[in-house]
Amino acid sequence: MDSLNIFQALLVSHQEQRALYARLLATKQASPERQHVFEELKAELAAHETAEERCFYVPLIEHDESVDLSRHGIAEHHEMDEMVEHLEQVDPHAAEWQECCQKLCEKIEHHLTEEEQKFFPKAGEILDDAQKIQLGRDYEAEFMTLRIKQEA
Repeated sequence: MDSLNIFQALLVSHQEQRALYARLLATKQASPERQHVFEELKAELAAHETAEERCFYVPLIEHDESVDLSRHGIAEHHEMDEMVEHLEQVDPHAAEWQECCQKLCEKIEHHLTEEEQKFFPKAGEILDDAQKIQLGRDYEAEFMTLRIKQEA
C-alpha cells in the first residue's frame, strides 16, 4: 500500500476524534461506557497532538508563512489538554460534566476544522510532495509509538 501523505494521515485521526466525541456526546449520563469512550478520546487526542506537533507543526514553524498557524495550533492543543484535565476533576454525575464535555467537543471540532480549512492549504503550498509523504510516514510511526506506550 502507498504511504499516506501528512494530510491523509492526520485526517485518519481527525475522523477518529469526530467519531469518538460523537459517541461521547450521545451518552447523556455517567456510565462505564461513557467513561470508556472518554478514555479512548483522551488517548487519541494525546497521541495525535504530540505526533502532530513533532511531525507537522515543528517542521512548519521554520517557515515564515506558517509559523503563526503552527503556534496557534499548539496553543489550541494546550487548551484542549486543560479542558480534558478539568473534565477529569468534575463529578461525572454532575450536570457540569456534560457541559464541560460539550465545550471540549466543540473545541475539538473548531480545531480540526480550522486545521483542515486554513492550515492544510497553507502547508500544502509550503511542503513539496516528498516532504508530505515523509512527514506522513513520520507522523504515523510517532502516533503508533505513542498509542502503544499508552496501552502498556
